[in-house]
Amino acid sequence: MSRPRPPAPAKLVVSLIMRERELLPQLAAALEGLFGPLETVSRWLAFDFTAYYEAEMGRPLVRRMLTFKTPVAQDRLADIKLATNDLEARHLTDGRRRVNIDPGLLVPARFVLASGKDFTHRIYLTQGIYADLTLIYTQGAFQRLPWTYPDYAGEALLGFLQQVRRRYQLEVHHD
Repeated sequence: MSRPRPPAPAKLVVSLIMRERELLPQLAAALEGLFGPLETVSRWLAFDFTAYYEAEMGRPLVRRMLTFKTPVAQDRLADIKLATNDLEARHLTDGRRRVNIDPGLLVPARFVLASGKDFTHRIYLTQGIYADLTLIYTQGAFQRLPWTYPDYAGEALLGFLQQVRRRYQLEVHHD
């Protein structure tokens, strides 16, 4: 019989997709107010895998990945997504988003994004939020899944997440 026990906390990873790079300091400060001090801010990453956000935000779009020093409880993912949705809403212009904010949780075995959209591989959490198993870690690397977004399957993001995982293991798991 399995005996339930609390899981280890996760590393919070947040993706910001935007056209207006000058929004970053304001958004980073707001996110720090919600989730504590930043640990890592990636370089600007080109976002050219899909035109999904271009009609709303324009182009060219770029991405910045942020991580936070304080690990979070894994059962907070839905609350975190609702908070980032609220932050997106506070930056609307004429009803259009200026930023897309996607939070995810990284643990040694996987990377899970939060989503407000249902799909076959997503597990419902609460309050309209789903967990999207985006990447699994096996054979010494993050592995793409058939539904992994193309940008999360790219070498730049995989490399970033690999570094975050290594640092997280040293800090929390000592594995």
